[in-house]
Amino acid sequence: MKKNIHPQYNITEVNCLCGNKFQIGSTIDHIEVEICAKCHPFYTGEQKIIDTANRVKSFNERKKTADTIKKINIKKENTKESRQSKEARPMTLRDMMQSLSQ
Repeated sequence: MKKNIHPQYNITEVNCLCGNKFQIGSTIDHIEVEICAKCHPFYTGEQKIIDTANRVKSFNERKKTADTIKKINIKKENTKESRQSKEARPMTLRDMMQSLSQ
């Protein structure tokens, strides 16, 4: 039978970016977190955007680019439709009769 297959379970210190330190039981020696109960908006009641990797900024940039592309495509479609409506009008009975006689 195998012995000692499980990792060692120790009391570990957790450090938050806000400066809070607390201890938990874990198999990892040291843990660093970006947010904890002392600085999390749910517990503090403050509304703040936590953006450590600039994801909100990049999302807003992508959204702005997509909106401009969408506006350009709508303008192109409107000009195509107006051009097509002028060029491809429905044939009248007279036009149909003339095309048959030719």
